[in-house]
Amino acid sequence: MQAHERSVMRVLNGEKLERPPIWMMRQAGRYLPEYRAERAKAPNFLDFCYNPDLTTEVTLQPIRRYGFDAAILFSDIFVVPDALGYPVWFEEGRGPVLEPLSSELVAKLDQARTMVHLAPVIETVERLRAQLPNETTLLGFCGAPWTVACYSVAGHTTQDQTAARIGSYQDPELLAAFIDNLVEASITYLIAQLKGGADALQIFDTWAGVLDDTGFKRWCIEPTKKIVEGVKAVYPDAKIIGFPKASAARLESYVRETKVDAIGLDWTVPAEVAQKIQKLVPVQGNLDPMRLVAGGKALDEGIDYTIETLKSGPHIFNLGHGVTPQTSPDHVMQMVKRVKGL
Repeated sequence: MQAHERSVMRVLNGEKLERPPIWMMRQAGRYLPEYRAERAKAPNFLDFCYNPDLTTEVTLQPIRRYGFDAAILFSDIFVVPDALGYPVWFEEGRGPVLEPLSSELVAKLDQARTMVHLAPVIETVERLRAQLPNETTLLGFCGAPWTVACYSVAGHTTQDQTAARIGSYQDPELLAAFIDNLVEASITYLIAQLKGGADALQIFDTWAGVLDDTGFKRWCIEPTKKIVEGVKAVYPDAKIIGFPKASAARLESYVRETKVDAIGLDWTVPAEVAQKIQKLVPVQGNLDPMRLVAGGKALDEGIDYTIETLKSGPHIFNLGHGVTPQTSPDHVMQMVKRVKGL
């Protein structure tokens, strides 16, 4: 079976299918007992991300269990700054911690070490393409530069990213220098993922929605546009999904200016906005992850509403953000069966 016959790729190429293909963000993750068993084999989270044996296995787990139409490479958005030599570590119960951003740190970033450092991740991509069922789309990804940079300004995430926003106003040159490095490394990394066997890519901009209008253009749209251009200079037919979370009112300008091929919708995007965007590009989403936690009638109603709302154009069924650790694996099966009409 050729890649163009993979259902997710058909939708990304603009086809409207009888039933939407389905995958979900963070589908390999802590809600699965088999994931937790593999995670326990690595001393820390970054070591886990750089172990092809473990990352290949956890990427395949939800495909075996649920038969999702796409697998997304298991990795983390912070492998890119880590590869550049930016100090990153993970603390249990706190998540990613980065050294606070400084001109000294930016001056030490080294593009030349990016692919040497990320070679184990690309090995995972190659293994996955060899081991996945033919009909399953393999998605690569990176974090959008703004979202990655958010964690570096304060050294960790802050409520509504206040530290990153203040930093972007007080020292835009410093932030721009860091973001330019992230753009360049992300292009290199995504091209390597495609070369390794990824069918399509997603750019996660989780914190796009906290920016004001000029900030959104400068820190969300412009870097994403550069990444899309950089990847397509080498792979003109590459399909790239943009996911600027909490940006419903700006989705049209985001699509038109970044030239992404599809858009991920978070659960707050109104139906009429989603339908308008769907006339421009294929859409992906946008079930509230808390419906998946709740299960039962609320889950069924949410699934039906999403499918009904987006039935007139190309649609990939997904959550409006990542699945959460407290989600029951049974509820995921309930969702998959309903979307597939089983």
